[in-house]
Amino acid sequence: MSGFVDESGLHVKGGDGGAGAVSWRREAHVAKGGPDGGDGGKGGDVWLVADRNVPSLLAFQDHPFRRAENGVHGSSKKMHGRNGRDTLVPVPEGTVIKDRDGTVLADLVHEGDRWLAAAGGRGGRGNARFLSNRRRAPSFAEQGEVGEERWLRMELKLMADVAIVGFPNAGKSTLISAISAAKPKIADYPFTTLVPNLGVVRMDDGFEMVVADIPGLIEGASEGRGLGHQFLRHVERARVLLVLIDLAPVDERTPEEQERILLTELGAYKPELAVRPRLIVGSKADVATMPWDGLRISAVAREGLNEVVGRLADLVRGNPFASSARKTAPSWSWDGKRSGRWRSTTSRTPTPSSSCTTG
Repeated sequence: MSGFVDESGLHVKGGDGGAGAVSWRREAHVAKGGPDGGDGGKGGDVWLVADRNVPSLLAFQDHPFRRAENGVHGSSKKMHGRNGRDTLVPVPEGTVIKDRDGTVLADLVHEGDRWLAAAGGRGGRGNARFLSNRRRAPSFAEQGEVGEERWLRMELKLMADVAIVGFPNAGKSTLISAISAAKPKIADYPFTTLVPNLGVVRMDDGFEMVVADIPGLIEGASEGRGLGHQFLRHVERARVLLVLIDLAPVDERTPEEQERILLTELGAYKPELAVRPRLIVGSKADVATMPWDGLRISAVAREGLNEVVGRLADLVRGNPFASSARKTAPSWSWDGKRSGRWRSTTSRTPTPSSSCTTG
């Protein structure tokens, strides 16, 4: 079973309120003691909380039920019952909460964002609360309210700085394994990657960026072909897109045709993706069979990675050169054996480039 789950149902149940008490004062030397039943405690609430340490919705796949503690009943001597404890349910950053008809109820994007999923019931009032001049001996109390209960639908949209998109078997998993410590499954057949993979790219100046390897897209993905919507939604929140063009495709599809199809599918799914900052790179340069004038890399031979990593870092940082005709030409080298970081080897100076597309 995969350790990554990006869709799940969730059943939440707030705690029931405690019942009020029916009680009477019966003490020596106290005349006409009267009612002294206390109130019941409030039921606990169920809160969903975004937590960056939760990678996926796997915890809800087999155990989707979450409930809060019930309130305690009231007792004599006007003692109130204890309130039920709230239940905090950690979910990954980027989790979208929907009801059963698909209406979006909450979008937990940042660490610590929280949403009340099910409110606890109010506690019942004891008979001491109903004492009045006309009712001197109330012999009844309220029952506690039942806590809110419902089914929800959760969908995870990955929070990544860079999303790698491309056709199946274009070398996306090999690339993320070469520039980060991620260890995705790699094989020489299409759709090897069935779930997104995340990797952290660390630079020697302390800068970090999260890169997501999105499972391969095919033509018609925006219409749902090949689980297109399930994969494409992980691209929505990425700040930068890395479009990977296969220079040695099995189906002999030209690089220009691949680029056109990928950008068309992204724009058809979400129009704003068509103008998202992006970098277009040709992969498998060591075995290329197609002509390509843009950036070229070979993740296996570690060729061209330094420039691509530097340009992605500049785009993520919002470097002013990233959206103009002049582009910083970074020089980074992989220092994995010593520190696991990308180390700057030379000073970077602005040089012209046409391989970086920002819209």
